Amino acid sequence: MGLPSLTDIIAAIATPPGRGAVGIVRIAGPGSLELVRKVWQGKDPTRLPGGRFTFGRIRDPRSGEVLDEALLLVFRPPHSYTGQESAELQTHGSPAVLRGVLQLLFELGARPARPGEFTLRAYLNGRMDLAQAEAVLSLIEAESQAARRQALRGLSAGLSQRIAALSEQLFALLAHIQAWLDYPEEGVEPARIRATLEPVLQEVRRLLATAPAGRIAQKGARLALVGAPNAGKSSLLNALLGYERAIVTPIPGTTRDYLEAPLEIAGVPVVAVDTAGVRETEDPVEKSGVERALRIAQEADLVLYLVDQSQPQPTPPPLPWERTLRVATKADLPAAWEDDAYLRVSSQTGLGLEALRQQIHHRLLGTAPEGEVWVSNERHVEALRRAEAHLVEALEAPEDLAGVSIEMALGALSEILGKDVSEEVIDRVFRNFCVGK
Repeated sequence: MGLPSLTDIIAAIATPPGRGAVGIVRIAGPGSLELVRKVWQGKDPTRLPGGRFTFGRIRDPRSGEVLDEALLLVFRPPHSYTGQESAELQTHGSPAVLRGVLQLLFELGARPARPGEFTLRAYLNGRMDLAQAEAVLSLIEAESQAARRQALRGLSAGLSQRIAALSEQLFALLAHIQAWLDYPEEGVEPARIRATLEPVLQEVRRLLATAPAGRIAQKGARLALVGAPNAGKSSLLNALLGYERAIVTPIPGTTRDYLEAPLEIAGVPVVAVDTAGVRETEDPVEKSGVERALRIAQEADLVLYLVDQSQPQPTPPPLPWERTLRVATKADLPAAWEDDAYLRVSSQTGLGLEALRQQIHHRLLGTAPEGEVWVSNERHVEALRRAEAHLVEALEAPEDLAGVSIEMALGALSEILGKDVSEEVIDRVFRNFCVGK
């Protein structure tokens, strides 16, 4: 498709579709304030300082019709989101008003903004790098506190600074190697390649180690509740949710199909799946539910295997035990067995529920440092993996050949920040943005 022109005046509605108290129309590009002046009845926008609101009316200069009363916010370059002259018209949130204002701007010289084009201009004008631009989209899409925190760290250049620091070390090492190869008669000592590359490789691997937690924080996780009939799965689901979502009865086999419910555990978005009771059965409907329960467990990010501690301990079903938490339910009743591998909980009294939430949080996010940026973007993960592979190659290569692999590792890291990337990559990043951002 190619990159759009930076000199056009672009406009778009920046607020979600539907009615609201306030709606925002965003305009950016050289000459945008002059365009706004044509439709603004109030203080001259071209004379207003940046960052100031003013009240007035939006008026069609051709017919004299007033479309709405509004607030105008002016931004002056370079202190604007896009780095260009821009403005926001804050109107009443009627779809008819917003469409009317936008259409008027189009008729007077603006063009419709492409998805993410305001942020694209910020990137192309050097207001942010590509990783920060992707963090903007992550922040817009964040559905949990963990996702919000990670997106904000990315937007404030947490990841960018770490990548830039690694790139600087590799660039300095590459320059040293090149000087040694080009001017051996000058006595330039061979670079201490291993002393530089090993710490860089360790840092790349530390970033990659946060990828599972980053993915879950951004996209969420599936939590499967599995156990025999009457093991307390539905009761535990209701207890975790804080309201009655699943039907609870003393009759075994009440749940014959799976039931999903979204919740947030310690800031992490989770879809909990209450499955059919797992047992040997000849009932074709219940048998289908058991097979589905085991399949859901295999596909889940984390499994809670529930066993009623007041009854004899059953033979465990085939589960992915490396990502399974064992839970002994009905801990408020006399115990028929003891096993330290199981976390004791009671959905009736709340015993152990907080400890269970903490365990779920720990198992989903692992040891990823809470206060640091996590890698949640697949493009970043892929680039870091390539950088890791090239760094390993450089460590194994002779000194005179290591520079080639170092240069390739440097190129992979640079792609994360958007340096020397193709238009296809840029288009792929911004096509997922909403219009108006």
